[in-house]
Amino acid sequence: MELEEIIPSIALILILILILPGFIKSNLKKKRFFKNLSIWAVIVLVLMILLYFVF
Repeated sequence: MELEEIIPSIALILILILILPGFIKSNLKKKRFFKNLSIWAVIVLVLMILLYFVF
């Protein structure tokens, strides 16, 4: 891994740490939590695939 890959990875992890407590607090019901989590997982996966093909 080069520095060009490490810095964005660290930034994404830090953003996740900032957002995760509010996300969990607003999604106390399990069904709603997993639905929203799956939506975010799909969004992140699509972005990762798109960025992989672009760069």
